[in-house]
Amino acid sequence: MADDPEDGFWLYDLRIETVLDGRTPVCRHIEGEAFRMQGETLVFEAGQRVSAYALAALLPLLPAKQRTTDPNDWMSTDAEIACPDPHCGGRFRIIREGKRHFSHAATTGLPDARKAPYWQEGET
Repeated sequence: MADDPEDGFWLYDLRIETVLDGRTPVCRHIEGEAFRMQGETLVFEAGQRVSAYALAALLPLLPAKQRTTDPNDWMSTDAEIACPDPHCGGRFRIIREGKRHFSHAATTGLPDARKAPYWQEGET
């Protein structure tokens, strides 16, 4: 099964962008700062930052947002997550961008199904 080219799955790339709701943020949130999630990797552009506490609140939701969900599922329709500080006006907009295909053999830890990790594909 590990050699089957159809043995894979699709994940959305995500852009997570800071937005403010008009209130002065309590935490360090700068409107427009953003990072991306591509596969399992968080990608930050030079100078972009995110609060560790906000990131801790976001992390459990990101893998679910990467997957295809029913159009009526709240995971498909709700795109903004509030900062975990109830006094803060910061929010994080999760935007689904393009999709990437991952093979099971390149992402599994199961020894009998494993191949080169996906980030090493194409390297010589």
